[in-house]
Amino acid sequence: MIGNNIFEIRKKRGLTLSELAERASISKSYLSNIERNLNQNPSIQVIHKIAGVLNVDLKTLLKTEFTNIEQYPDKEWIDLAYELKNSGIKKEQIQEYKTIIEFIKWQNSNLEKK
Repeated sequence: MIGNNIFEIRKKRGLTLSELAERASISKSYLSNIERNLNQNPSIQVIHKIAGVLNVDLKTLLKTEFTNIEQYPDKEWIDLAYELKNSGIKKEQIQEYKTIIEFIKWQNSNLEKK
């Protein structure tokens, strides 16, 4: 879970809970709740702040792994790609949303565990 990941990385960086909370501009109690997995769904803004202080990307912090379940995408995904292309969005621009997509994927995996 994300709390365990934050705790492990924080310890490896030699930071105390107070130091990380202060540098990330979040309350110590809020960070403690995240690390103890009492808050399993922190906002992407908070995760982004923590990742920045720990000097890791969100993928590392969330420990997500991509797996290919299907060889071919669903028709809905193909239609979405065409819709994005037809609306003038370029492939390069889609990469800007990668952080948000990673967060949504992590959030969905946590909802499935409940």
